[in-house]
Amino acid sequence: MGEHKEIILGARGLGYRLPREQRWILRDLSLELARGELCAVLGPNGVGKSTLLRLLVGAQTPSAGQVEQRGRVGYVPQSVHPALSLSALEMVLLGRAGGIGLLGAPRRKDYAAAQAALERVEAGHLASRPFPALSGGERQLVLMARALAAEADILVLDEPTAALDWHNQALLMGLLAELAAQGITVLVSTHAPQHALDFASQALLLFAGERHAFGSPGQVMDEAALSDLYRLPVCRVPLAAVAGGVAAIPVFRPPINEVSHP
Repeated sequence: MGEHKEIILGARGLGYRLPREQRWILRDLSLELARGELCAVLGPNGVGKSTLLRLLVGAQTPSAGQVEQRGRVGYVPQSVHPALSLSALEMVLLGRAGGIGLLGAPRRKDYAAAQAALERVEAGHLASRPFPALSGGERQLVLMARALAAEADILVLDEPTAALDWHNQALLMGLLAELAAQGITVLVSTHAPQHALDFASQALLLFAGERHAFGSPGQVMDEAALSDLYRLPVCRVPLAAVAGGVAAIPVFRPPINEVSHP
């Protein structure tokens, strides 16, 4: 008999229909994530990745199906525009609100936890800077620190690496993998298949036309599926320098035999 897995985040028959257009953008989607799994959500623009994440965290109501959560959820959206001009540290402190209480004030341990979260994403030097004045990449690091400070059981992140350079992408994805190894369930949307191949235990591919595929990256991320997903040729190439590593390489230019010559 296989090892029993404790399911922390799941969806059954999940669907969402745009109210005005009466058009489904997600339909009959099911998945189960166990404690400590890291799932990467991949798909082209407009396919419903952000909508799916909002449904899973309870920020939107599904048109069909249901969501199951076990534990505290930390959500990192693509962008946040606070009404007040808060510092980066104050933004992270908002992640401690569940432990502070409605009428309480942050305690010394809350400030320490917020600063530690900033340090963990290499953003401690931003603590006193106004959040609105930060670059897009710096804001994403601060929002990630806010989710860490919340001490969530489930982390859901909407394209957290979109504005980050390669170093910070590696930093953030490596940190998410560490958190998963510590027992936190992580769901992250990304436009980089390499993030899934290098770090994820599960992958969810959202295709146009309400189709999806869910499973391990090795199962669902072959060349045919990735090429279909992004509507251009994608090659999987072994990486000799990395044990068991493989790279997903998009072919932006047409093949030589398809190039017209004068």
